[in-house]
Amino acid sequence: MIKPKGLKKGYKVAVVSLSSGVLGESFAAHQLEIGKKRLKALGLIPIIMPNALKGVDSLEKHPEWRAEDLKEAFMDPSIKGIICAIGGDDTYRLLPYLMEDEEFIHAVHNFPKIFTGFSDTTINHLMFHRLGMESFYGPNFLSDIAELAEELLPYTKRSLEGYFEDHELTEIPSTEWWYEERTDFSSKAIGTERKRHFEENGIEVLSGKRKTSGRLLGGCLESLCDSLTGARYEDEPEIIEKYKIFPWKEEWNEKILFLETSEERPIPEDLRSMLMTLKDYGVFSRVNGVLIGKPQNNIYYEEYKSIYKEVINDETLPVLYNLPFGHACPRCLLPYGIEVTIDTEKKSVKFNESYFA
Repeated sequence: MIKPKGLKKGYKVAVVSLSSGVLGESFAAHQLEIGKKRLKALGLIPIIMPNALKGVDSLEKHPEWRAEDLKEAFMDPSIKGIICAIGGDDTYRLLPYLMEDEEFIHAVHNFPKIFTGFSDTTINHLMFHRLGMESFYGPNFLSDIAELAEELLPYTKRSLEGYFEDHELTEIPSTEWWYEERTDFSSKAIGTERKRHFEENGIEVLSGKRKTSGRLLGGCLESLCDSLTGARYEDEPEIIEKYKIFPWKEEWNEKILFLETSEERPIPEDLRSMLMTLKDYGVFSRVNGVLIGKPQNNIYYEEYKSIYKEVINDETLPVLYNLPFGHACPRCLLPYGIEVTIDTEKKSVKFNESYFA
């Protein structure tokens, strides 16, 4: 994998809207300002890309505008990192504009940059994985950096600092607390704290009492499955297949799969159905281990746990459950393609190599 360099204070970072255009809506203006101030406080210079604020309707109608912003961010040598504004559900529509653009592909290969986001951003990550560039399943602008509390959540700050070359992480940090998702993102909520709960379960071992290693690959379960089934958009599987975005079966060999469920909080039967899609594809029989993110708001916690065990159905495969990544809060960062070691005895996930060039 082609690795980016870590950030330094004074570096420019781009904010892009590759899925939903909600960042450009008037009701998100206060979060835009909060997020910009937070990035500046971290020592970074935020660059809001030209189309990122054009709003939901315009960006839905013009996926090419979204793609233009990503290309421009890669073509600009002064920009060292790229932060997704938020997820959505149709970033796959950018693929024809990017995967057929030789200038963009050349820029990715020759000028790799830190790229972070989660949820629908899974598809962008898989695109970069196909192009051979490491990216990060991690915090985004609206959900994390523009947090409405007085300060960044401590765990979030630690994750964001992990993108700086002098604060590189060596493992997935544990968390003492988990936080509920907000129901009010309006300006009235500025300065209010998220409801938090003591993390009483911690990381759980579902199977495989041993160590195992492999390279990270995965994402949001709904995004992965929609790319195969077309459950949300009928044309998505065809586009995904055309550009070979979903990893081939043999590419799952010896990987460490990471999975998490979205803010839609699927009912247990839907979770089972999606996991069966991956099982039928042959993913679980090929990987060396599985990391499962905490469900948002801890919903269906025990039901999900039972279904993961039932569908994976391999007592020898190391599977860790309830890790802090994805749609649950707080969020760690997971570098695609980096080798990690799962230790089920210590309930730990350690990075075996630097994720920076």
